[in-house]
Amino acid sequence: MALENEHQAWCSYLVACADGSLYCGVTNNLARRLKQHNGELVGGAKYTATRRPVEIKAFWPHQNRSQASQHEYQIKQLTRPQKRALIQQFLIENPV
Repeated sequence: MALENEHQAWCSYLVACADGSLYCGVTNNLARRLKQHNGELVGGAKYTATRRPVEIKAFWPHQNRSQASQHEYQIKQLTRPQKRALIQQFLIENPV
């Protein structure tokens, strides 16, 4: 799964943390954001700081930050099993 989102469109994403929990967020630079979450760069979320390493499991491009944030909100309303199903759907639609 390529993180070719350098400085392009906004995206929503799901990462899996070392403790098995899931974290959802938005960014316009997925590769940089992953480095932040893993402590390689300054600026990661407090939630992921104590649950490293994290790994990108799924991401969805959007036209703008507003749409990405709306999708993030929708994902955060899902149960853990629903989020896992969303990741599985992403992997099926985006084979490595």
